[in-house]
This record gives sequence, C-alpha cells and structure tokens, in this order.
Amino acid sequence: MNSFAVIGLGKFGFHVAKGLAQQGISVIAVDQNEEQIREINEFVQDAIVLDSTDIRALREAGIANVNTAVVSIGENIEASILTVMALKELGVATVVAKAITTIHGQILAKLGAAKVIYPEMESAKKLVKGMLENMHYETIDLSITMKIAKLSIPSFWIGVSVLSPIFESEFKVKPIAYKHQGVWYTSFEKNDLIETGDILVVIGDNEHIEALSKKI
Repeated sequence: MNSFAVIGLGKFGFHVAKGLAQQGISVIAVDQNEEQIREINEFVQDAIVLDSTDIRALREAGIANVNTAVVSIGENIEASILTVMALKELGVATVVAKAITTIHGQILAKLGAAKVIYPEMESAKKLVKGMLENMHYETIDLSITMKIAKLSIPSFWIGVSVLSPIFESEFKVKPIAYKHQGVWYTSFEKNDLIETGDILVVIGDNEHIEALSKKI
C-alpha cells in the first residue's frame, strides 16, 4: 500500500496529511512545531516532531520507507531545499515539494522533486477568477498581509490610464485586471483609459486596500 510523509504542517500541509489519511493511506506527519503535531495526531498514523533537514532524524522516523514525501515547508526556503536533498539522499522514490517562488521551484526540481506545486499562486488565480465572475465590490485575503480588491470605478479614477503611476504612488495598489465594455483585460496599454462603468481589480497590502475601500 502507498505510504506518504507530509513534512511541514502549515495550513496546506495539514490538509494534505489529513486528506490522505481520510482516504485510508498511511501517513507520517512531520513538523518542528509541537502544537502542529498535536493538531494532526488524531488523523494520521504517526505524527513526529523533528528537524526535517536532519537526515539521521528522518531515517530514524522511518521516512526512508515511504513511497512519497510531500514537502510543505512555508517561508523557510533553506529548510525546504535541505529537506528535499535529504529525502533524495534517503532514496525516497517520489518527492512532491511546495514552492513559494518560481526560482524556489526551479531549484527544488533540479534537486530531484518529481512535482513542484505553488498553492499560493493557484489560490490567487482561483480568487481572481471568482472575483471576475462577481460584479459586486469585494476584497479577498490572499495571505496574512495581502488582499485583492474588485471595485466599480470611483469618480477620481475616471479618465485615468490603467498604467498611471497614481495607483502605486498615491494609493499603494497595483491594477491587475479591468473590465471595459463587457471585456476583461489583464494586459494594458498607456492609452487604456478608465471610463464610467468599468470594473477594476487591484492588489495591495491589507492596510492600503482597506484605506482605498474607505475612499470609494
């Protein structure tokens, strides 16, 4: 029977480990955070606190015997890379690794990751798609610090180019899509002027998106 190790139990890793276990698959869950281990412990076969960059600790935990390892380490790129290297040295057949940037993903692939996934990017794409299908004003969290906002054009932006520096210089947001005469655009020209009735999607940090919403 297939067996998995899930290394890194943030939001993404937790749900991967839990989902696999709920399908009857043998899962070893690994994290350095004891609280994360306590939360996943009731769902998986084994939940172990260890440093995943330590190849000896991985071997003693039985990670070398799994068919597939999922590396879901968050912002610590160094730990992510060292973990993938350790897993390949242990001889784990298939390593699936989460990446937070394209360059990070390219490094993981070169180190032997069979599949690199970008959950934050994929989530952002789904959020944008959903927002583009909804004509109401709304803001949606992308992360702890970033939001996307979709809004009807306020009067102070009518006649402004989508590429105008005013968005970033005065409002600290960046346009990523806009709808004009029923058509959505994600690439812009300088003469693309915003008109009454257009819809704009912008990205920015929480503070500036919230500040913008109060000016609408």
